[in-house]
Amino acid sequence: MLHKKIGLFLAPVVFGILLLISPPAPLSQEAWGVLALAAFMLIWWVTEAVPLAVAALLPMILLPMLGVQTMKEAAAPYANPIVFLFMGGFMLAVAMERWNLHRRIALNIVGFVGTNANRIVLGFMLATALLSMWISNTATTIMMLPIATSVIQLLTSEDGKYPAKGIRNFALTLMLGIAYAANIGGTATLIGTPPNVVFAGFMSETYNLEISFATWMLFALPLAAVLLVITYFVNVRLLFPNGLGQFSGAADLIKSEVQRLGKLSKGEKRTLVIFVCTALSWIFRAQLNQFFPFLALSDATIALIATIALFVVPVNFDKTEYILEWKDTSKLAWGILLLFGGGLSLAAALAKVGLIELVGQQFSGLENTSFLVIIGLAAISLFLTEIMSNVALVTVFLPVVAGIADAANIAPLEVTIPVTLAASYAFMLPMSTPPNAIVFASGKLSVSNMVRAGIILNLIAILLISVVAYWVLPLLF
Repeated sequence: MLHKKIGLFLAPVVFGILLLISPPAPLSQEAWGVLALAAFMLIWWVTEAVPLAVAALLPMILLPMLGVQTMKEAAAPYANPIVFLFMGGFMLAVAMERWNLHRRIALNIVGFVGTNANRIVLGFMLATALLSMWISNTATTIMMLPIATSVIQLLTSEDGKYPAKGIRNFALTLMLGIAYAANIGGTATLIGTPPNVVFAGFMSETYNLEISFATWMLFALPLAAVLLVITYFVNVRLLFPNGLGQFSGAADLIKSEVQRLGKLSKGEKRTLVIFVCTALSWIFRAQLNQFFPFLALSDATIALIATIALFVVPVNFDKTEYILEWKDTSKLAWGILLLFGGGLSLAAALAKVGLIELVGQQFSGLENTSFLVIIGLAAISLFLTEIMSNVALVTVFLPVVAGIADAANIAPLEVTIPVTLAASYAFMLPMSTPPNAIVFASGKLSVSNMVRAGIILNLIAILLISVVAYWVLPLLF
């Protein structure tokens, strides 16, 4: 594509031109060089001229050349414990997919809610959100889409039995529900979506503040649940009511799909045990360390224990088969791990040369309007992520936001958390998130449908996360 070709050459040209220009006061030569590096990375990220992970390697090359950091200092963030936490989450997701455990969980949740058309939509949303908390929202959406399509085909198979508008709205809300639930569910856990991990790493590097798995869930899970319920009512009750009532065919389809899976296999059982033990260990880590201090557990340590367990717990002794084989990791999004490291390395360089502090100074004295600042920054984050990668956005935007918070005498968490959450709540456009694009490709909805629902949900999300940040977070931290 043309914009990729332009971005490929534009980024290094801009980088070179900036280095040839004398830095304006009060910037030092090192600070100007880091800004040039940020521009280089940002152009490649926005245009997607190269894979995001490739652009994330630039700090290790250019920061030593610019005299800002040594190679060792620039490379250190790539091994941040948060990176290994997310890797462990990836491994659990791969194991669930390998043994089809995620599909069984989804089908049983959908089958549990009943045969009413609206309840079917709700069931799909609950199943999608729950799975998206633990595996990628893209993988979750890809898995849920064919199941939903089968349900829709059952509705349309009997001509005249259901009104055309009702069928159309049912299909529309089912597609939107899956996409939006995947986006929302990912925010409920620290490993659910990449921006959360970028945030945790940034807070650890910049403020030496550990955001534990349990602490994040304490506020993010209720917030996600409330937004999920609001999303359901906005789509199903307010914008696109279907009026179809009971629909028994869907229940029969879900039941047959569950039966097709058969009994729980050994692989599913062992994966489920490791998954549950890992989740409980993340949630109750503080209590475990209190009773067994010698364990010295961290969230990353638990993730690594789970990873090793997946490769050493056998499924079949006779065939020497384990829950995971190394070849299964080909499905792992290794590039995301490099992306985290690159973002953290750039953020550390921005802080070292004083750029974060300098940005913050321009916003001093805003503490009396802190709620408006939170809303404004959340809105900027959300609407920018409609047109660019949420990981890239959070990576670049968090240091700026932290500088604003410090200068305005606002607790950093009160602005960094809304910005992080808002980056995952892009509901308006098909290209905003992979789940949006996947359901749009189904042909069951138009851009105008997504924009109509998305603009309302975007505004609700901005207000909701700002309220939580301003009134709830101070009680937790």
